Amino acid sequence: MIRVVLAEDQAMVRGAFAGLLDLEPDIEVVAVAEDGEQGLTAVAEHEPDILLTDIEMPGMTGLELASRLKDHPTVRVVIVTTFARSGYLRRALDAGVSGYVLKDSPIEDLADTLRRVAAGNRVIAPELAVSAWAGSDPLTDREREVLREVGEGHPNIEIAQRLHLAEGTVRNYLSSAIVKLGARNRTEAFAKAQEMGYL
Repeated sequence: MIRVVLAEDQAMVRGAFAGLLDLEPDIEVVAVAEDGEQGLTAVAEHEPDILLTDIEMPGMTGLELASRLKDHPTVRVVIVTTFARSGYLRRALDAGVSGYVLKDSPIEDLADTLRRVAAGNRVIAPELAVSAWAGSDPLTDREREVLREVGEGHPNIEIAQRLHLAEGTVRNYLSSAIVKLGARNRTEAFAKAQEMGYL
């Protein structure tokens, strides 16, 4: 029996996945979580074979969750998402995920992915496999952090206070990100980074 913890913030999607996967004779959803923190707690409590997680969730994203579990000896991570973006896939692979599939795939494909991952394979949605290596994420972790703050509408001085940086350092990170992304300003840099799946 393949034991699965499911982390998904949308209640309807979470319920549908759990219900459909439980119909499979060899798959058991042992816990569900509505955000990354709950997902991490459920993994610690249930020690599943697989954590099936969305990317965008409040508190802790699926990518952050995967990074936290990267060195776990037994739990494999499968991302299921609507985001068909190479930037997300590259970051997921860097975080050590074993599977990356899209939500518009049939449930049979998802179940098959879980079986293959449980058997020790890595499974990537075919439509993303080629694009994954088309270009790497040019941003540093600090540049991503600063751009996320821009996306929340914070001015440079407030970003500096929130991240415990000098205001000049924040400006330098933003300038670097703007150049790397070919953007005209910080707002456009945030939008481009988000569109490419870098955030």
